[in-house]
This record gives sequence, C-alpha cells and structure tokens, in this order.
Amino acid sequence: MTNFRFVLICCALTLGAFGAAAQETQVAFGAVQADPSQPVEVTSERLNVNQEDGSAEFLGNVIVIQGEMRLTAERVLVIYNEERSGIERMEATEDVVLVSPPDAAEGDWAEYTIDSGVIVMKGNVLLTQGPSTISGDQMNANLTTGTATMTGNVKTILQQGEN
Repeated sequence: MTNFRFVLICCALTLGAFGAAAQETQVAFGAVQADPSQPVEVTSERLNVNQEDGSAEFLGNVIVIQGEMRLTAERVLVIYNEERSGIERMEATEDVVLVSPPDAAEGDWAEYTIDSGVIVMKGNVLLTQGPSTISGDQMNANLTTGTATMTGNVKTILQQGEN
C-alpha cells in the first residue's frame, strides 16, 4: 500500500514537471510512526564530552537507535537542552544513513530534533523506497507523521516492484 501511494504521488509530480527536475516532492517515509519519547541509544568507537557547552561528540561507526529508527554516521554531535536533562538535537556528518523501515535515506549531513521527531538531511540526499528512488538537495522527514519532503533538484526514478 505504501509503495502504491508513493508511485501515485511521484507520477503526479513527474507528469507535472515533464522532463524538468521538480523542486519539491512530498512522500511517505517509514511504515511505523516514531515515538520521540523513546530512549535514544548511541554506540561508537570514541566519545568526547564537553561539560562547558553541554555536548557530546561520538566518533567512528556511530549508530543511533530510537525505536525502529536507525541513524548511522562517522560523527554525531549530541547537544543537550539547557537544563541538561535530555537531548535537544543531534548533528550527524560523514556517510549519514537513516533507516525508518522499510525506507532508507542517505546524505552528507543530518540534524535530528528529538522532541519534534524531525530529521533534516542535506547534501546529495538519496531516498530509497523499495525499488524506487528519489534524490534531492534536502529532505525534511517527520518520523512521528511518517512523511517527508524532498527539495532542490528533485529527481525521481520509478521502478516496477516484483509481484
């Protein structure tokens, strides 16, 4: 059902653009709605903690897990809220991959705002949904609603799924 909805949205946008790259595309993202109140688990090869500014830098094969969502990168900077009672946001760089089953996206940089459940990915973003792909300059994914918007030089490649 998700794949069919994706194909319909992409076909409508592709027909509207007809040969030109679309500037914005809205798609479904992830089959399961995320719960930003779930705990965040982070593993890495190295950790640097800065008590002065309330940040923690995870380096080397970083894996961030929250419920069904998985984010991997070479570097993740965790910024805590003013009270330092919880995470405000995370910035991921270098080989960033976001998986919210069954969909996956990759890009150069991502910022995850925990309370809102929004992830912004920038730089050579590639979203894979089954056999189809969408690329663009930026993706704003809302994990709590299961939607995403691709912007800037959006290109869609629709593939027929195997029956």
